[in-house]
Amino acid sequence: MKGPSSAVSSRRKSGATRLLWSLFGACLVAAVIGYKPVVIVHGLFDSSGEFVELLRFINQSHPGTNVSVFDLFDRSSSLQPLWKQVEGFKAAIYPVMQNAADGVHFICYSQGGLICRGILSTLPDHNVHSFISLSSPQAGQYGDTDYLKYLFPQFMKSNLFHFCYTSVGQRISICNFWKDPHHMDMYVNGSDYLALLNSERPNPNSTVWKKNFLRIKKLVLIGGPDDGVITPWQSSQFGFYNDNETVVEIKDQDLYLRDVFGLKTLNARGDLFLCSMAGVEHINWHSNYTVFNTCIEKWLV
Repeated sequence: MKGPSSAVSSRRKSGATRLLWSLFGACLVAAVIGYKPVVIVHGLFDSSGEFVELLRFINQSHPGTNVSVFDLFDRSSSLQPLWKQVEGFKAAIYPVMQNAADGVHFICYSQGGLICRGILSTLPDHNVHSFISLSSPQAGQYGDTDYLKYLFPQFMKSNLFHFCYTSVGQRISICNFWKDPHHMDMYVNGSDYLALLNSERPNPNSTVWKKNFLRIKKLVLIGGPDDGVITPWQSSQFGFYNDNETVVEIKDQDLYLRDVFGLKTLNARGDLFLCSMAGVEHINWHSNYTVFNTCIEKWLV
């Protein structure tokens, strides 16, 4: 008959054995399934340190996944022109793509979603499988938010066009996607970034950019009505205001109907997915487990 100390020792050994087998099983699953690497691109005023929870979610659900978050254009540097940021992130991300024979996934948050679109449109040999756009102003931004008041205390949404659609304004990232529905001619002629990506301004590269963008296998657009920053929130899913500030949803937008860069094609392929969640503020999208579990996890395989 075993004494108390012997029984405790046996239980400890048994527990340690189960833990080792559990760890071995997790490693084996990662090796067999071969989860694709994940690239995360941050938003305005962010840095890589903001994504600790998201990294934890990924590693718990898909153990062994290689996740890259780059310390580029952090904090105030995120105000630099978006084309400059596209080139910087592209140079950092490209080696990750080259080392991933089966492709990579993008999770691109807020302003980062627009940066990722620039990368996907201009990189002819990218191998991005899932492009997950996390509360990003894909159709533009037009709202009196705290960010606007902080950056431009002397302006309101109704008069920011005076500054944004100038050569000086276009040196600031937020002006690259500021879209005033009451001054669309000025936006089309003055926006050096979003108007080109959306082919709202004649763009000789539009056909090539569309072909490049359509290399993605899945497009996942995540947003919600309580965001508080992306305005209108439907911009995260390519909806936007008309000149009466009534939201026109994605499938009624001209850029969808004319399939200018591939949204309609993606939908016809069955590769366009919208995920809307109420009760999530803008700064919490990447640290909310329900968002991850509902809108992100399934696309990281």
